[in-house]
Amino acid sequence: MSTIKDSVHDHITVDGVAADLLDTPPIQRLRRIKQLGTVSYVYPSANHTRFEHSLGVYHLACEALDHLGIDGARAERTRAAAILHDIGHGPYSHNVESLLHRHTGRYHDDVDDLVATGPVARVLDDHGIDPATIADMVRGDGELAQLVAGELDVDRMDYLVRDAHHTGVPYGTIDHERLVRELAFIDGELVLGEGNVQTAESLLVARALMNPTVYNHHVARISKAMLRRATEALVDAGDAQPQRVRRMDDAELQVALRAHDASRDLADRLADRDLYKRAVWAEMADVFEDVVDPDAGLLDATHGERRALEDDIAADADVDPDHVIIDVQSAPGMRETTTRVLVNGDIRRLGDQSTLVRALQMAQREQWRLGVYTPTELTEPVGRAAERVLGLQTDGALIAENASHGQYTSLSDF
Repeated sequence: MSTIKDSVHDHITVDGVAADLLDTPPIQRLRRIKQLGTVSYVYPSANHTRFEHSLGVYHLACEALDHLGIDGARAERTRAAAILHDIGHGPYSHNVESLLHRHTGRYHDDVDDLVATGPVARVLDDHGIDPATIADMVRGDGELAQLVAGELDVDRMDYLVRDAHHTGVPYGTIDHERLVRELAFIDGELVLGEGNVQTAESLLVARALMNPTVYNHHVARISKAMLRRATEALVDAGDAQPQRVRRMDDAELQVALRAHDASRDLADRLADRDLYKRAVWAEMADVFEDVVDPDAGLLDATHGERRALEDDIAADADVDPDHVIIDVQSAPGMRETTTRVLVNGDIRRLGDQSTLVRALQMAQREQWRLGVYTPTELTEPVGRAAERVLGLQTDGALIAENASHGQYTSLSDF
């Protein structure tokens, strides 16, 4: 048994299968992967790791299991899944996941290869735990998997509080202790007990506030897009196989990027924080005629189609194609709206019960932005070209002009 001092949960006691898993290489690798990827370009203190987060998820899973009265082998499997749930993450967490998925067909929760062989498999075998069951739970399959990878999972309870703590913003604060205490299983579904609609809403409010200020801050998005483009260049050059990149840590990827001609320029820019700027930062109304139900187009464009658009913009602006990056934010969505709560004895979806959910969904659409990024000196010609090529209805609302209309915040220069 080990007791670990944590910045969020104070003291975390690790025992059983989790204690034996803790020092395996796949979990120790998480010490070298930042939880928030490139967000540290905005918030310098956001240097916490996937290792810390995994400990927090394990801790909250233990508290939930105790509250629910679940023990024995079922509890041990859940604790194992909690401590292992992030071992499939590539370098810089989610930042290059979409790129690696295009090449490998795997996301971070596809951990079968990591738990089926090697030290993790040996520990699980010593405790009589089937690795395939753990891999399924990490993907969210199974009743107790809802605690680790579901709408009410302890994963998001930890990362919201931890990310707010390490960035210093007040928006991710939630009553995670109450959330854990109010969990219940009814007919195999994980729900929040009676009188907890507002408790469930607090998760949505926290996410809605953290998204624009932390996760989707424009500097974080620009640096993420540059990192993704540099990694794509490295993979396309043939010097790093996607499967190998998938198992790198942050430092290994950074070294590989700076060592190769194809990726060095962007990697050096990232190292020196010499970031691209916004040539276009368009609202949903500027891109789609129907902002409530936007049609396909840019949202559903393939990677190849977006790269072709970047080439068209570069040609129109007469600049190097490597100096144009289109960044299309995902369609607004709130998975948490399917959270189930007890209301007058009935199990109801939060999205059907809460009027606040509808307001937050509208806020998400208002926060959505399409970005086109380029070096500072090219923002005006690239912005004009992007408007023409993409057919944006912005009336010339380029970043250079938006600065005089309050579009920049006090954080935008960081």
